[in-house]
Amino acid sequence: MQDGEGLLDTQGLQSSLFFETPEEIYARVFRTLKPRTPMPELRIEFCRFANVDSHIRLENGRLHVRMSDLLEGAPAPVLEALAHILLGKLYRKPAPRAFTHRYRLYLNRKDVRRQAHLVRQIRGRKFISGPQGECHNLEQIFEDLNARFFDGMMARPQLGWSRQASRGLLGHFDPAHNAIIISRIFDRAGVPALALEYVMFHEMLHLRYPVEHSGTRRCVHTREFREAEKKFPKFKEAKEMLKRL
Repeated sequence: MQDGEGLLDTQGLQSSLFFETPEEIYARVFRTLKPRTPMPELRIEFCRFANVDSHIRLENGRLHVRMSDLLEGAPAPVLEALAHILLGKLYRKPAPRAFTHRYRLYLNRKDVRRQAHLVRQIRGRKFISGPQGECHNLEQIFEDLNARFFDGMMARPQLGWSRQASRGLLGHFDPAHNAIIISRIFDRAGVPALALEYVMFHEMLHLRYPVEHSGTRRCVHTREFREAEKKFPKFKEAKEMLKRL
């Protein structure tokens, strides 16, 4: 404890007062990062975002911070860590690792992840075109792979094609909306069926092997996931096809 004002963490970094307001936290962190710069007018908002997003901008002498309302009840040290991260980005000063670690550790807590997942389901909007494309039907592909590799026991999620024919994101599974979305780049004549089947199989494995969390670590492709993926027939050939798309 320092003169009854704040706490020091293990690396000697000033930690926030538990009774500080968000405005006071950001003002203090600002003075730490920019001691010779006049304090701008501060505006702190907690907004109903669909994700745990936070934004900061400096405009017309006003520092405007918008944070997800999921953080409204976060402990003061967590808000302090986020203040260092956001102000550091604004002024191109990397936040100390202790603060980024503290913030990630909080977001990775099971209760916080559960709440964020629920909020995304309620507030988030998801474009889902449906399984029928111009050349392929994703439902038929899913059920064929389900019978071949999962004994037909996998519940079918929502299936759809992406809005654009993306080459960067070939497919993804969205757990909040229980949906598999495949890039329209595969819904064309001449695209090898093996490539499309492999991408669908990969996304189905995300249903079978969910993301694992430990501390600040988030593992999307677990060892079990990788081992199961290699069981796909012509696995290497399919990956080479994707590289050539």
